[in-house]
Amino acid sequence: MTRTVVQDEAAIRALFIEHSEGMRLRSPERVVARYADDVVTCTLAPPLRNAAVDARDVESLAGWMAGFEGPITLEYRDLTVVVSGDVAFAHGLARLAAVPVGYPEGFSMWMRTTAGLQRLGGRWLITHSHDSVPFHMDGSFLAATDLEP
Repeated sequence: MTRTVVQDEAAIRALFIEHSEGMRLRSPERVVARYADDVVTCTLAPPLRNAAVDARDVESLAGWMAGFEGPITLEYRDLTVVVSGDVAFAHGLARLAAVPVGYPEGFSMWMRTTAGLQRLGGRWLITHSHDSVPFHMDGSFLAATDLEP
């Protein structure tokens, strides 16, 4: 069967759904299963970037998830996917919502998300993932976590 761009886009969008499900179910294994072996990630949490083994560290991600009570919600919106052969690019917005351990209420914030993908071994995997939050340019340099689309 010949692969089409529509099929590739659907497979890539399924990776983002899988990420959301992995977060909701608090399953770090499901989250990192979407990553290529040599992935580079730039997440909201320090450090500035994680590469390969560090980005795929299930125990580290489980530790981060343990900082929250209940489900961790990750919702994607306005996701654009562009496919060219065995390489693809996706970008959009994502909303992260959770209740930190020990806090009476949770938070909800929107961020920008971008991913580079490659078809490896017949399946799409993320080779680069970058999430970011803008910051106020008024001298406070505070993260603009109150923005909404």
